[in-house]
Amino acid sequence: MAKYELKIVSALEKIFSDESKIFDYNYTQMSALKGETVSFQVIYTYDGKFTDYAKFEIISPRKESIRVREVVCVPCRYAAHKDFDENYLRTKPGLYPDLLIDLTDSVSVVPNQWKSLWIDFEINEDDEAGEVPLILLMKSLDGEELCRTEFKINVLNAILPKQTLIRTEWLHADCLADYYNIEVFSEKHWEILGNFIRAAVKRGINMILTPQFTPPLDTKIGGERTTTQLVDVFLENGEYSFGFEKLKRWVGLCLDCGVEYIEMSHLFSQWGAKFAPKILAYENGELKRIFGWETIADGEEYKNFLSAYLPKLVEKLKEWGIDSRTYFHISDEPSLEQLNSYKAAKDIVQLFLKGFKIIDAVSEFDFYKSGVCDKIICSNNHVEPFLNAKVPDLWTYYCTSESIDVSNRFFSMPSARTRIYGTQIFKFDIEGILHWGYNFYNSQFSMKHIDPYFITDACEAFPGGDSFLVYPNPDGSANESIRMMLLYQAMTDLRAMQFLASLKSKDYVMHLIENELEFEITFSKYPCDNQYILNLRDRINLEIAACVSE
Repeated sequence: MAKYELKIVSALEKIFSDESKIFDYNYTQMSALKGETVSFQVIYTYDGKFTDYAKFEIISPRKESIRVREVVCVPCRYAAHKDFDENYLRTKPGLYPDLLIDLTDSVSVVPNQWKSLWIDFEINEDDEAGEVPLILLMKSLDGEELCRTEFKINVLNAILPKQTLIRTEWLHADCLADYYNIEVFSEKHWEILGNFIRAAVKRGINMILTPQFTPPLDTKIGGERTTTQLVDVFLENGEYSFGFEKLKRWVGLCLDCGVEYIEMSHLFSQWGAKFAPKILAYENGELKRIFGWETIADGEEYKNFLSAYLPKLVEKLKEWGIDSRTYFHISDEPSLEQLNSYKAAKDIVQLFLKGFKIIDAVSEFDFYKSGVCDKIICSNNHVEPFLNAKVPDLWTYYCTSESIDVSNRFFSMPSARTRIYGTQIFKFDIEGILHWGYNFYNSQFSMKHIDPYFITDACEAFPGGDSFLVYPNPDGSANESIRMMLLYQAMTDLRAMQFLASLKSKDYVMHLIENELEFEITFSKYPCDNQYILNLRDRINLEIAACVSE
């Protein structure tokens, strides 16, 4: 008779279809705080001759708090750049575990192949503390028990505090309209936008990129992305006027979904602020493009437009009560060689944006030293000079280029490398983090649209996993990924560390983090094993519970 097997492993394992790895450890329990979702995996296999089908069941007194999802391997043709370090799981094209889909039916059990189910346990703030047992069963389609295993979650009597870190993963509204083949800002588009924004907020994304005009991001010079412009522009007899109805609806939707910060799209082109973004206007009743790649950023035409537009926008932001939590961008990732064009663009708008925070991704320290940037978002592989200079309220980001030594979220990287980001953010008191791709479903430079279920690397431009965290479900909702959950766990790690620091001290928490290491944690040096993260989080949880019960 064929032997079926169930094992429980942590959420930090990645289970590859072609890997006959032996899991010889017993992961039997974990701790959790109220107000968080914790996760683990159930892996299964059998030694039969042909693929079989089975039912999966969980018996628990808190069954309503449990969500079961199948881990689906997705194709990746470009898994890593030419230069990479030793801390990758693999770097070749293949199938990578990432997509999470709710389990609604039986599972396929493949001979001598481990497959995985992702288990979430959601704990509300008012849930009872205590040990929660789970019995996990695999049954035949006829109901016969094939195998079982057990797990327990120790819910501690302490509530995880609210996230204070500002976190943005850029929402690309055009990619949703393009993927679902719907009209931009149609009722269906608004519905889908709401679904994706709520999914983001649920996992710790509290700032949303807002397309006042079509964001000038990852677009081929001279090319265009699908127009997503929230502000209506009217040009009559040389005079500008503006309609803010769609922008108001967007802001209202974001706030209703739990978004805390509004991030206005860039006012100038990417990589140097040399041009204006694409802007459409009704000119004497006819809709046409009035600005774009042909528009010099500091030319009189665009300056006149901004001098008319920005005061009206500021007026609306104050009227809606969101001026204190609205952030602006000039240009994404300008280099030191583009300092003058960036400064010229900044000089145009700063007169109108007094009191607002202007943030941009800038990684060259000399650029910062010029004084032209109010608030720096530095890549995590160039952050050391900024930390040494004690730059206040520092932000960090990573993207495709941050592929050696530092944390990132590629399919090909170990999960611990993604989750350690929360610990690093805690140590260095980072105020905010940014990533450019929550749902970028285009090729590099947006030359064509892609199906993210089949193309996961922006057409072999970025390592798989860089350009999006969620997959578009046919019903208009967002399917999460392993990496989405890992980054959420990094955020809950951060919140737990901050909680304990408020009860004890930051030095006390740092001692827990580093006392058994032979080195100090930096953004490029950190423990790489799963057990370190699991043990550290459990230790912090228990310390919190002990303090709260005193």
